[in-house]
Amino acid sequence: MNHRLHVEIDSGSGFCFGVTTAIGKAEEEIARGPLCCLGDIVHNSGEVERLSTLGLRTIDHREFEHAEPGTRVLLRAHGEPPSTYDMARERGIAIIDATCPVVLQLQRRIRRVYEETPRPQIVIYGKRGHAEVLGLVGQTQGTALVVETIEEARLLHIDTTRPLCLFSQTTKSLDGFHHVSELLSARMASPTLIRVFDTVCRQVSGRRAGIERFAEQHDVIIFVSGKKSSNGHALYEACLHRNPRSYMVDAPEAIQQAWFDNAHSVGICGATSTPKWLMEACRERVKNL
Repeated sequence: MNHRLHVEIDSGSGFCFGVTTAIGKAEEEIARGPLCCLGDIVHNSGEVERLSTLGLRTIDHREFEHAEPGTRVLLRAHGEPPSTYDMARERGIAIIDATCPVVLQLQRRIRRVYEETPRPQIVIYGKRGHAEVLGLVGQTQGTALVVETIEEARLLHIDTTRPLCLFSQTTKSLDGFHHVSELLSARMASPTLIRVFDTVCRQVSGRRAGIERFAEQHDVIIFVSGKKSSNGHALYEACLHRNPRSYMVDAPEAIQQAWFDNAHSVGICGATSTPKWLMEACRERVKNL
């Protein structure tokens, strides 16, 4: 390895506003007493483990349904469907709501459209089964249709003569959303039958261009992300597209010395669910190799 290797952390990487707020709220509430979180607070095992050592216990929906009255449960930034709030009221569970404001606003918009008369068809461009998408579909009592790809939009079973409303999961690609919008619009019997709500979070979508520029500026890229982060996989693909010497890791120990042969500069970046401390630990690992 070159002894004068330059290692830089991307200043634009790391937690988005919604995740930062949720983790801050978790730390505040842990100090007040026992606290559970419904699902991993963030799709990063290192950060989940850090908060666990502070006292945050992660539970699943089955445990939530059997929680004792008075149990304090934090709802993460991804949001939850109305059924979760109903269950909390029934069981006397104390909800600490850390849903991202952008997601919360989107849930309300979908709910308002769902309650319109006549009720339109609702399509959500997002990852099927993702926590945020489950919360969005829940606003429609499970009736919204979810499309993950352009091909799915092409084959989606819709009534082209009835009004349709299209929304997006906040962390999806803006380009992908526009493609799905164009395809569904072309399928409708009249352009007036479709309403398109651009609900992609700009703080997240804007990171792709920045991370692509960052990837081009270094010989080697270490992309730090939890394996379960869909945003992480999308941004890593963007890095790889611009720099074939890009490697995805979820912990400093995964970094290999052989990656840096003939390299003069290394860039370290990550997903909206990647904590700064983890990227800094990866920087130290590279320097110590």
